[in-house]
Amino acid sequence: MNRILNIARKDTLLRFASPSELLFFIVLPVIFTMVVSNFASGQANSDNRIAVLVVNQDGGALSQDLVQVLTDGGSVRPETLDAAAAAAQFDDGDAPALLTIPAGFEASLRAGQPVDLDLQLEPTSVNGMAAQQAIEAAAAQVSRALSAADSSVAAAEQLRPFDDASQRTAYFDASLAAAQNLLAAAPERMVAVAAVQEQREEYSGALQGSAGQMLVWVFIPLLGTSGMMVSERVTGTLKRLLTTPTSTSTYLLGTVVGQYSLSIVQMLLLVGFGALVLNIRWGPPAAVLGVLMAFGLSSVAMGVMLGAFVKSENQANGLSIMLGMVFGMMSGSFWPLEFFPPVMQKIVFVIPMTWAMQALTDLGTRGRDFGAILPAIGYMLASAVLFFLVGVKRFRYE
Repeated sequence: MNRILNIARKDTLLRFASPSELLFFIVLPVIFTMVVSNFASGQANSDNRIAVLVVNQDGGALSQDLVQVLTDGGSVRPETLDAAAAAAQFDDGDAPALLTIPAGFEASLRAGQPVDLDLQLEPTSVNGMAAQQAIEAAAAQVSRALSAADSSVAAAEQLRPFDDASQRTAYFDASLAAAQNLLAAAPERMVAVAAVQEQREEYSGALQGSAGQMLVWVFIPLLGTSGMMVSERVTGTLKRLLTTPTSTSTYLLGTVVGQYSLSIVQMLLLVGFGALVLNIRWGPPAAVLGVLMAFGLSSVAMGVMLGAFVKSENQANGLSIMLGMVFGMMSGSFWPLEFFPPVMQKIVFVIPMTWAMQALTDLGTRGRDFGAILPAIGYMLASAVLFFLVGVKRFRYE
């Protein structure tokens, strides 16, 4: 046991021989966690409606009603600006549609005259076409109330002519308000019914960013165990070490214990940072710890296996970084798996990191308990056994 601990201590001292190692151990993971978490949270809370620039040159009640109907529709987000600012933003591509409501809009409609709205669309833009449909629907809704008011005024004039223009205007205004109220209170012709969920799942950008960055930044150094092994093999240190009473199993256990212990400390620090600074609720502590321990064991075992195949320290370091980034992208550590095609969502579960990411998401977002993530822990432990067996079988000291 003393030999194992001494080897672990030696590897730890070598790893932190340079103070810059702290940069990769805790400083950069924290920085990237903050950046990715803030970005993911901002994306989740952003307004996904299509922006429509509106220049209201009329300013009347009916033009304001048109803008309000657009807003209430829910598919577009009208932004009322002056003509110069709207034109500049449209030219810069900030919005796919620019709607100009001309002066005299309300006066023409009250007189029963048609009005042409000036609508500019970004060419070949799907969002522009969707905005056009929303604007046409809003204009149609405003027109229905106007048509009802015109019909009401015409019917009233047949029964009894108005004494003057002001009386006719007042009657038109009252009829328009009544028509608008009736249209607003009209029953929906189509009702969408959604299935009732027993528990609502809310996406957490902070959890996504913190868990994903933690797994990637821990996985790469654990794969880097291969670099330590090949370095000692190439320099002859390993061969000399094994000529002492130290056995191969003692050497491997010492190497694994040292790197594995450091990974647990690193993950606990990052989990604590997420809980204290980002207000992340990780879930049951015992379950979270079980996932972290199984993931760390699987990752260091993969590092041992990799160390049995690589031929140089540079090759080991390059493969560690490449595999860490590729597995991170494929496992859902950088973005949710729901963004992947259905077939890809199944294939990526070959990677142990995918199980770890999904287990942490289940615990923190979906409120699962320890029993629900046992398959993930079992898979990571099974992969660790497989990686260790391959690494030990292929192990060589020169």
